[in-house]
Amino acid sequence: MLQCLILELEMVFSWLNLLAKFGFSNITGIDYSPSAIQLSGNIIEKEGLSNIKLKVEDFLNPSAKLSGFHICIDKGTFDAISLNPDNAIEKRKQYVKSLSRVLKVKGFFLITSCNWTKEELLNEFSEGFELFEELWTPRFSFGGRSGNSVAALVFQKT
Repeated sequence: MLQCLILELEMVFSWLNLLAKFGFSNITGIDYSPSAIQLSGNIIEKEGLSNIKLKVEDFLNPSAKLSGFHICIDKGTFDAISLNPDNAIEKRKQYVKSLSRVLKVKGFFLITSCNWTKEELLNEFSEGFELFEELWTPRFSFGGRSGNSVAALVFQKT
């Protein structure tokens, strides 16, 4: 088994299942919704994956036990928080603080966003994180301009 403490945020459809099948252990998935955790638990049980822990957690106010992760994966949570009409700027700042708290120094943060560009994400995560790698995403062209509809980045905690 590959020993790596991995956290996935808001994870009904999950990378965790794939990582578990590839031999990773110490995998934790969180969601603030108990019903999402129950659905994920049913899927994990059906697939026989015993090395995934599921927890009901609000990532903006994580418990003290949620810490020490080597990798954190986000495929939409930051986007959803950013769209919240109630003080989105403050909630984005709290997200970055929570992320910094749960990740180990030199830990990796993988984010996939359809609402933010690479440059905007670099700005949002400029304090305490540095870009490690930009992951390939499909490009499109329209009206003589090219771009991506999705940004996928790997940051490392400094």
